[in-house]
Amino acid sequence: MRTPTTAVLSARGVTKVYGSTHVLREVDFDVAAGRVTALFGKNGAGKSTLMRILSGIEHPTTGQVELDGEPVRFASPRDAADQGVAIVHQGLSLCPNLSIQDNLFLAREIRGGPWVIDRSSQRATTAAVLHSLEEYLDPDLLVGDLTPGEQQIVEIARALLQEAQVMIMDEPTSALTAPEVKVLFRVIKELASSGVAIVYVSSHLEEALEIADDVVVMRDGRLVATEDAGNVGVRWIAERMTDRDQDDPFPSRARGTGEELLALRGLVVAAPANPGRLAVDDLSLTVREGEIVGIYGLTGSGRTELLEALAGRIPSQSGRILLSGVPLEGVGVRSRVGLGMVLVPGNRRRDGLVQTMSVGENLSLAGLGAFVRRLLVCRDRERNAVCRMIADITVGTGGTSDTEAPVVSLSSGDQQKVVIGRALLTAPRVLLLDEPSCGVDVGARADIFKLIAAHAERGLAVLFTTSDPEEALRVPDRLLVLARGVLVGEFRRGTITREELLKVSDGTSTDLDIDLDVDLGIEIGRRTGRDGEG
Repeated sequence: MRTPTTAVLSARGVTKVYGSTHVLREVDFDVAAGRVTALFGKNGAGKSTLMRILSGIEHPTTGQVELDGEPVRFASPRDAADQGVAIVHQGLSLCPNLSIQDNLFLAREIRGGPWVIDRSSQRATTAAVLHSLEEYLDPDLLVGDLTPGEQQIVEIARALLQEAQVMIMDEPTSALTAPEVKVLFRVIKELASSGVAIVYVSSHLEEALEIADDVVVMRDGRLVATEDAGNVGVRWIAERMTDRDQDDPFPSRARGTGEELLALRGLVVAAPANPGRLAVDDLSLTVREGEIVGIYGLTGSGRTELLEALAGRIPSQSGRILLSGVPLEGVGVRSRVGLGMVLVPGNRRRDGLVQTMSVGENLSLAGLGAFVRRLLVCRDRERNAVCRMIADITVGTGGTSDTEAPVVSLSSGDQQKVVIGRALLTAPRVLLLDEPSCGVDVGARADIFKLIAAHAERGLAVLFTTSDPEEALRVPDRLLVLARGVLVGEFRRGTITREELLKVSDGTSTDLDIDLDVDLGIEIGRRTGRDGEG
């Protein structure tokens, strides 16, 4: 009989070797019934590999997995799920061309007869599990038409339907907003209270400590620390992850005051998946040379659609986009890059990287034209530029001689740096970044924001989105808050608290000063509880 401290799932002396690379080294790891075990480590520490072994996706080179104290070798993830072990993947494993309900019941359909699928029951069950997560999506919607946050909810819903005794969650909040995280935490607490063992892998240390009972830290493929969550804090975890004192991941800097580079005037953008709904509604803003401007908003706020419209990836219905005073109506993506505005997309795996290319090829891809002479690519100039950028973005390829390393061999954090480095190699004047720290560890996040700050000091104008309140409060010179496509607040760094930010973003604030940009002729006023009054 299981008790709240019984080890349901264990790794015993697990080592995983790929060629000459040891990803895991003699790892002992236990997951207890009714407890949430938070697993931390830098990108490349071996966390995801360990989770893939525990869930049957891979097998250890040496060592073994135990389920209820008995050795087990899962033949596949489906075999693991049938024995009570489910996983929510960091890289979503959904089929974008199938509906939500088809994804939830793929290979485990509800049958109304020998050859008939009971789609009515599947639809009702899908709606019920989504409602439990406070997500009210049509079960027949295609997953490919959903936002990244909605897709993450579907991935979580699919795991919940398996009614597992062990639930592995690998970066489950990477695409979720603060309210969605609260809902997920409520569900996790309910699962744990019913005896389910939870493994919670996260790069958001403070957030994960809210839900954890036990803390485990990995570094360089080894398990280096285990402690009760109530006895540790963020600094303790970060120091064991990096084996050094943890620096502040958000560099301090003076606010940029250069010339206006980017200006929006009454921009209106329709939602790509639902043209009848406005993703961005009559938005005006400016970004100046050397300035970092952040955009914070919940799912459906329009923050991603805004950046994609600026980059030319989706059309705007009306309004103006001006780059150094030059209107961009009718200007395509490539031409906008040539004019000095480039986007780092939110989904690096789908939109940011060519998985079959090397690190160097990915870095030089967008700016390849700069290395062409007489219709031929000057490889020496390309290689020198790539090597300088690798040094600038601190990608761990093992040195500039390793530009031919496959980009898929890098950690998530280093892959994100490659996407940012590729954008920087186009010599932009305005850099657009959609959730630049999504799914990366604390060390990589610090590197990314130091890199952005350094380029802003050289005059680069930066406009980035985030769903992380800490980033929103501490990184940008100015913070814009969007709600349902409308600008509901603008704040200078240090003038708003986390609690006030969350109130503004979900529309519950009734007495907060909202400092809107007077340069655009927008009235500065005090919000009241009545629409249209200030």
